[in-house]
Amino acid sequence: MRIGIDFDNTIACYDGVFHAAALERGLIPPDLDRGKNSVRDHLNGSGRKDDFTELQGHVYGARMDLVSPYPGFAEFVATARAAGHALFVVSHKTRTPLRGPPHDLHGAARGFLLSIGLAGEGPTQIAPEGVYFELTKEAKIARAATLACDVFIDDLPEILLMPGFPQGMQRILFDPEDRLAEAAATAGPQSLLRRTSWPAITAELLHEPA
Repeated sequence: MRIGIDFDNTIACYDGVFHAAALERGLIPPDLDRGKNSVRDHLNGSGRKDDFTELQGHVYGARMDLVSPYPGFAEFVATARAAGHALFVVSHKTRTPLRGPPHDLHGAARGFLLSIGLAGEGPTQIAPEGVYFELTKEAKIARAATLACDVFIDDLPEILLMPGFPQGMQRILFDPEDRLAEAAATAGPQSLLRRTSWPAITAELLHEPA
């Protein structure tokens, strides 16, 4: 089986990360809720939308050390690779931030995967040459098609439902906050299989207990 996997908010978990980075930069009060949306809404609501845009570039470029993979993802990789499945990371992001220092966002994401041992030459890792960062959503979908993935896993319904998404490719919607049930239910003929954790995806695809 050939499995394509999105990166941001599918592999990389940013829970509390934007809050911590914003506190470091003196952008928010310490008692603000730790969610990314709370940080965004606070800055946007106080007329500092550009500060949030720059904060995103700072996190994705310079502070990936604050980020962790979602629970169970490393076990999924090891189990899938041990069973002989091919894994690919296929994501889209700009090369450099829209504001702030010109960090190499693609390099930072690759470095994250390597630094925590998810990517490498080992038999239970994702091969570095199987990691792709594209500049647009359309190029991301085209890459998944070129790789002939049997399955694609993403946290965004709009990606899985985009025109041009390859027919016959199984679509798994990763929904760790359990808030996309309606989107999955109303997907129509392009059905989405919604799962809320990596252990649940492991059980679905690899027939391992969740």
